[in-house]
Amino acid sequence: MSIEIESEDVIRLILQFLKENQLEHTASVLEDETLVTLNTVESRDTFTKDIAQGRWDTVLKQVSHLKIPPRKLMDLYEQVIIELVEMKEHSAARTLLRQTEPMFLLKQHHPERYLRLEHLLSRSLFDPKDAYASGMTRDKRRQIIAQALGSEVAVAPPSRLMTLLEQCAQWQHQQGILSSDADFDVFQTTATVESKEDADALANEIYCTIKFPGKNAYAECSLFSPNGQYFVTGSVDGFIEVWNHSNGKLRKDLNYQAEDNLMAMDESVISLGFNSTSELLVSGSTDGKIAIWKTQSGFCQRRFSPAHSQGVTSVCFNRQGTEVLSGSYDKTVKIHGVRSGKSLKKFTGHASFVNTVLYVKDDTCVLSGGSDGTIKMWDVAEEACLYTINPAMNSSAALAVQSILSVPLITDQVLVCNKSNRLALMTMDGKVTKTFSHGKEKGADFISAAASPHGELIYAIAEDSAVYCFSVASGSLLGETKISDSELVGISSHPLSNIVACNDDQGHVYCISSK
Repeated sequence: MSIEIESEDVIRLILQFLKENQLEHTASVLEDETLVTLNTVESRDTFTKDIAQGRWDTVLKQVSHLKIPPRKLMDLYEQVIIELVEMKEHSAARTLLRQTEPMFLLKQHHPERYLRLEHLLSRSLFDPKDAYASGMTRDKRRQIIAQALGSEVAVAPPSRLMTLLEQCAQWQHQQGILSSDADFDVFQTTATVESKEDADALANEIYCTIKFPGKNAYAECSLFSPNGQYFVTGSVDGFIEVWNHSNGKLRKDLNYQAEDNLMAMDESVISLGFNSTSELLVSGSTDGKIAIWKTQSGFCQRRFSPAHSQGVTSVCFNRQGTEVLSGSYDKTVKIHGVRSGKSLKKFTGHASFVNTVLYVKDDTCVLSGGSDGTIKMWDVAEEACLYTINPAMNSSAALAVQSILSVPLITDQVLVCNKSNRLALMTMDGKVTKTFSHGKEKGADFISAAASPHGELIYAIAEDSAVYCFSVASGSLLGETKISDSELVGISSHPLSNIVACNDDQGHVYCISSK
């Protein structure tokens, strides 16, 4: 199940850290500014024992730093005053009765009890019958108060903040977000990679397989989040599911999935995209609808129904997460406002399906690729096509552009995958700077591609159900891995680890890593 931490608990963790490091003044200022107290004791047994044995100087000092309900504080102070009267400490009893907040509240809300205490103070002799109700004694009353106050305090294990931070780092390491050999910077989202083990390495070994239930259920698309914490699939039956890519199991730590309340659309989900913080997920379906989800809660924040007249083949956020870019079978490219829920821009000009869209040039321009074999560069502000590129690379036929993607650490160029045996790195004005090919002439056209975390490797799936890996530096083929006997549908890569996921049309998602 997912965990939500209250802001007050975060402050309490900081307070404990400050007090354990003898920063009492800073802790006191933080308590005064936030009105939050730590509300813990070193030992609940010792605390209740002090009450039961009447060590009131110690108890009153402790409760002054604790958040105790007024009703229970009134009971405590009333008992202390009664015992001070019994010991003939009338001056101290009078001070507590007339100058403390709990007794002021007692006078306001329970005047009869307050007057009884005043009456005890005025008598020269102490009579337990006047102080306690029938059948009640001093020791019984102490025990009742000890039990009541003991339930209001917690015992925090020492160094709780540092322990939680260490556990968080360990979890991130297990998820592949941190490397065991990396220098961890707490002010960065990821580790600083320095060792060779953390460099890009050929992923060619299947370590985990996700199998969808039923004969006709399979993932149409899959995607890792930018922070590496989520691996999401969109399926032909409309479900959007978040998986643990390390073991192939559904993430049950997410409340909505544990309760079988999956994110879902009315028709097949054929496109997915995360915002830069991984907090939001956008999905597109075959009925032309787009939905925006909160990844952690599964809550649908926005629906565009419909966004296009036909299926939404490609979706992505701009860098600020304020807009969604989409391409469709209806041959159009659109920009939608996340807050407004309205279509903001529309680009027309492709002669066939738009298969892929991408923001470029600091989101001032858009690239789109279609089944008409062309790539178009659009000016967002002017809502106009700047130029059209034919990336067919010496082919006379129009080769459908399957995907366009950016490659980490390679600026001002994109990777183009079209229905051929070649991939190409291309500048924004259409100049091909490098090509990648497996050399097979028939039956192995590329379907889709992905890049390794540092942009040193390019992975691509082909019609022969194999994954090909190329070196960006040399352009050479590094490896070919046969994944399935069924048709591969899509490929995605982990942003921080040497992990690639491929999905086929028979209900399998294969997670592949380096050996």
